[in-house]
Amino acid sequence: MKPRFVSPKVFLGIIHLRHSILWIYNWYLRKFYGMKLAPDVRISLKARMDKTNPTHIDIESQTLIAFDAIILSHDYSTQRHAGNYTTTTKIGKRCFIGCASIIMPGVQIGDECIIAAGSVVTKDVPAHSIVAGNPAKIIRSGIHTLAYGRLIQDTPTQAHP
Repeated sequence: MKPRFVSPKVFLGIIHLRHSILWIYNWYLRKFYGMKLAPDVRISLKARMDKTNPTHIDIESQTLIAFDAIILSHDYSTQRHAGNYTTTTKIGKRCFIGCASIIMPGVQIGDECIIAAGSVVTKDVPAHSIVAGNPAKIIRSGIHTLAYGRLIQDTPTQAHP
């Protein structure tokens, strides 16, 4: 029996459909919940965005949030929710938030950061960093990323004759 392959045209159509669905979901979060999301942010349909205090979530362009990630903007137990609580949970440009990671309320994540899968981010993350763990700690600094937090690998320096 011959293996069946999907033609490139069908595959590209499926990818386009997926991107369209994610764009509509992003629009929905901006329009109906008032979240400050750049139009090109990609949020998994299985990611959980805090809808208790949604206007205090700010995510900048070309950032990707993977499945089962949780972005919080309130903490009911310490009365940091709606009303007088105005601190924003902010994620910078070209970041990647790994699956099952948790971003606590009021945390500021700089541009070009990678949050490893399963991390619990309790403190601000400086730009150009990779953090991992519970609580999340910086494991690498000085990185650069492409769109959606794809790491740019270091190129070895060439010796000059």
